[in-house]
Amino acid sequence: MKLLPYGDRAVLAELADGEEAMALEAALRGAASSAVGALVPAARTVLVVAADGVPLREVRELLAAVRPVPLDPADDADEVVEVPVVYDGEDLEDVARLTGLGRGGVVEAHTGQTWRVAFGGFAPGFGYLVGEDDRLHVARREESRTRVPAGAVGLAGEYAGVYPRESPGGWQLIGHTDAVLWDLDRDPPALLRPGVRVRFVEAGG
Repeated sequence: MKLLPYGDRAVLAELADGEEAMALEAALRGAASSAVGALVPAARTVLVVAADGVPLREVRELLAAVRPVPLDPADDADEVVEVPVVYDGEDLEDVARLTGLGRGGVVEAHTGQTWRVAFGGFAPGFGYLVGEDDRLHVARREESRTRVPAGAVGLAGEYAGVYPRESPGGWQLIGHTDAVLWDLDRDPPALLRPGVRVRFVEAGG
């Protein structure tokens, strides 16, 4: 782990990969230290913002002392969100071909594992989800779409995700959901937040 200064209120921890970043973020959340004001995980980093009035020295001491533990997908202590999906995506047949799983196999693989939100980004409410089964790892589309509808469920690289609003995008679309990903009247607004476990459930068309 490499620690980098990030202004006068935060430290950026650089990790080797996404699993290490998730493990560190989870360990820091579990420590519930009064030195931490906010945590912002990303693909291979965790930004640790000091609480008001706390010197960065205390944040660095915490990072030196914390012991990240690999996350267990079956850990009952973490929240689980079920997302109903209609598997009718424009790229479902392509994903079926690329993975060699067939249409039914893609659905089975997507619904048959527990996903975890590694970090958020791209748009409010968009979570980058990592799973237990690497058979669904597929490259992004060669050309991005100018319009992807809200609720579209997609795959890209090692991640799964759900578009919270209409936007351009280059993920492989395998279905859609009516779940509301971002709602300012909800506390917290984001349905899929870092650390949350996700189960996709096949819904009728």
